[in-house]
Formats: sequence, C-alpha cells, structure tokens
Amino acid sequence: MTIYLIRHGKTQANLQHLYCGSTDLALSDQGREELKQLHYALENVKFITSGMLRTEQTLEILFGPVPHTQEPGFREVDFGAFEMQSYEKLKDDPAYQVWLTGDNEANVPPQGESGLQMRQRVLEAFSRVEEDTVIIAHGGVIAAIMEHLFPEEGKNRYQWQPKPGHGYALSQGRYWPIPDQGK
Repeated sequence: MTIYLIRHGKTQANLQHLYCGSTDLALSDQGREELKQLHYALENVKFITSGMLRTEQTLEILFGPVPHTQEPGFREVDFGAFEMQSYEKLKDDPAYQVWLTGDNEANVPPQGESGLQMRQRVLEAFSRVEEDTVIIAHGGVIAAIMEHLFPEEGKNRYQWQPKPGHGYALSQGRYWPIPDQGK
C-alpha cells in the first residue's frame, strides 16, 4: 500500500503569515497558479481531502473532478482565539505568551485545540486508510503523521511540513518526496 500526503496550495493566510487552521479559506491566486505548474502521475488511487475549501480546490487543480471522500479528521489544528492572527499582532497578548511557553504540543490556545489533540484526531483518521490513497491535507496534519511514523528522524512539526502543493509518499516503512512530473 502507498499513501500520498499532499499539502494544499497557498492561501492568503499563508502569504500573510497568519495562524490558520479552522478557518475555511479558499486558495489564493498565487496558490492556484503554483498548483497549475505541478503534475503528479498517480493512478488507481483513492482520494481523500479534509473537506476544507483549500483542500477541495487543491484536489480539483491537481487531479481534476475525481471522486473522493472528505475526512474531517484530517483538518488542521484549531488555533481558537489566535485564528487568523499574526505573531506581530499577538506577541504582547498574555494568553498568547502562555500558549507559546512550555510544552507547545500540550498547550491549548483559548477556545482551540492542542497539537496533541490534533495529532490524536489525525492518527485515528489515518489508521482507517487501507488502500493506495492520496490525502490532500494541511501542513500540520502531514507533520503529525510524519512525526508519528518516523520519530527516529528527530524532526519537529515545522521541519516535516512540505511546501504547498508538495508532499510525501509512504510505503513499507519508508518515505520519499512525491515526484512532480511537471506540465
């Protein structure tokens, strides 16, 4: 079995360096154009998205109008009160400082979820994948899966996040970047 993890294309939140998890944003014009330059030759696979607009649009651009399922377990972490805010705007907020201090994975932003809560949700959804599948998801989701499967690499969440529109292929305990065939 081979599973392909692909990060959605860029949104305005990505371009503006905002915390964006639960907000259902569309791809930016730049994100759409960048995705149109990619081509993945993947056949005989099932497709799953997180169900969020940016993953639906990424699937459509990369693979066309293919049948697929939506799995909310693959949604990005919910940043709660910090959603759609920048570091610059939040840096002096005491609640933000508390969230950033100590165990970043366990700390919960106000009205949000922790990295550990998100990871548990993602891994539960991932455990149900049983055939060759392309999963169009989010950077944090992909990182959570990769950290879990390859702990010996010692990479953190940010080191595992692929560039928008890119990702990893996983099979038999190994991984590799998904090769872009170009257009």
